[in-house]
Amino acid sequence: MAGRFAPRPTRTTVRGGHVPVPRGGVRAPAGPGHVRIHEPDGPLDLGLVLGPLRRGPGDPTFRTTPDGSVWRTSRTPDGPGTLRVTAHGTAVRGEAWGPGAHWLLDRLPDLLGAADDPSAFTPRHRLLAHTRHRRPGLRLTRTGLVMESLIPSILEQKVTTDEAYRAWRLLVRRFGDPAPGPAPDGMAVMPEPRTWALIPSWEWHRAGVDDKRASTVLRAVRVAARLEEAVRMDPVAARARLEVVPGIGPWTSAETVQRSHGAADEVTVGDVHLPGIVGWALAGDRDADDTEMLRLLEPYAGQRHRAARLILLSGRVPPRRKPKMPVWDIGRL
Repeated sequence: MAGRFAPRPTRTTVRGGHVPVPRGGVRAPAGPGHVRIHEPDGPLDLGLVLGPLRRGPGDPTFRTTPDGSVWRTSRTPDGPGTLRVTAHGTAVRGEAWGPGAHWLLDRLPDLLGAADDPSAFTPRHRLLAHTRHRRPGLRLTRTGLVMESLIPSILEQKVTTDEAYRAWRLLVRRFGDPAPGPAPDGMAVMPEPRTWALIPSWEWHRAGVDDKRASTVLRAVRVAARLEEAVRMDPVAARARLEVVPGIGPWTSAETVQRSHGAADEVTVGDVHLPGIVGWALAGDRDADDTEMLRLLEPYAGQRHRAARLILLSGRVPPRRKPKMPVWDIGRL
């Protein structure tokens, strides 16, 4: 299967090259980027590992191409960068462009789940054991960046995924920077904090973002440096720092550290669908609430997020409720 690798000892090598930098909002001529080869120490499925970083099919910061490559853009502490990740036999090849190229390649192993330990998970339910067996390449990514996961998570608060993905797509394309290097057309780097802070109110409305979510983003970007520091904390402390910002609650902080920290135990509470899915998969209870979900996941303490990921990957979801019988208008018969 494309993107899946057999176990090999961990090894990385780096090769340098020219790094083009966009000027004046125009992409510079594409040249060879810096390259790093990473050999994972176990099975690795690129789609499963990097998939949570994609915010919808039109995400300007994430793209998959027919050759199996995964392209990402990030705003790193060194500046914007583009990363291309490709499977090459039992190894993974990362190539990066832009001021943030070295930063991205330094953290390529963590991005691919090298800091994650799937062996720490012990399945206690047949469904989880079966799913883990079918999906051995699942690793939890760790981006090392807070704001790039926090802002789209704020946009996803209490709206449909389609609405949130549309808002992210429109705002990044309009206010972000061109992706460095030979990135696929339409890719962009998310705006820097100051740019987010200067977006006019009518642009938020045009993107379908209500005042509450827009205000939360604005409060977050004003303390972006302090929030980025949370990546050096343990996940619990990081979530506590994020939740100091009004408008950022447990749902948003969990969704963020799952990606920024590769947090195996930080399960999402406050979600509309997840409790019912977990309840149905583990106990046949489609009406489970957060309290019941956490009770069911208690045997997986330390690995509750991984357990939830495996449940979602199992495809076992509650059947849709039958629609109510229509109310007939006798006058129309």
